[in-house]
Amino acid sequence: MLLPELPFPLREFGPDGGWSYENGVLTGRAGAGQDRFVPPGGAALAPASDAPRLLGAPEGDFQLIARVRAELRAPGDAGVLYLHVGEREWAKLCLELSPDRPYVCTVVTRGYSDDANAFEVRGEYVWLRIARTGKVFAFHASVDGVRWTFVRVFTLGEERAARAALVGFMAQSPKGEGCGVRFEQVRFREYGLGALRDGS
Repeated sequence: MLLPELPFPLREFGPDGGWSYENGVLTGRAGAGQDRFVPPGGAALAPASDAPRLLGAPEGDFQLIARVRAELRAPGDAGVLYLHVGEREWAKLCLELSPDRPYVCTVVTRGYSDDANAFEVRGEYVWLRIARTGKVFAFHASVDGVRWTFVRVFTLGEERAARAALVGFMAQSPKGEGCGVRFEQVRFREYGLGALRDGS
C-alpha cells in the first residue's frame, strides 16, 4: 500500500486487518483476541500472538506522526504506532483502554515485553509520534499535535539493526471481540529529534 504522506511503501503483516486508505485516513481492524505481547512471566510468543500490522522501511532518521482514534470497548483495545526490529525485538506506542480508561501506553519487547502507562487521554483521539535518531528511538504523545509530551526513549540493538527497522501501524484487541482503528493526518519527517523533553 502507498500513502502519499510516506516516502516508502507499506506491507501487511499478521492477520488480515482490512486496511484501507481514503481521503487522508488510514483505517484497519483487529479481530478478537489479536495482540502482540510476550508476557514477562515467561510464556513464549505463540504463533497466535499476532495482530494486523501495516509496515514499511524508512531510510535514515525520521519522525512518523499520526492522530489516532480507536473503538475502545474492551481492556487492551488499541490503535498503535508500531516499530519492528526482530521477532522478539519490537515496540508499541498505543492509544489503549487500560483497563477502563483511554491511556497512552507503551510496550518495549526485548525477548519479553514490558508494559507502561504514560497519561490518560481525555478526548476521542491523541497524537502519537515515533522518532529515530541514529540507533535511538523516542516515543512522544500530544493532545493537539503541536506540543509534545516525552513518553520514552530506548534502543533495540545496535545501529545496524535500528537502521533496518520497520515502522507503521497496528490494531489490537487482546481481550475483546475486535477493535477498529483510524490514523488521521499522517505526517512523516525525514529527520530525527534533538531535545526530547522541550515539547517540540
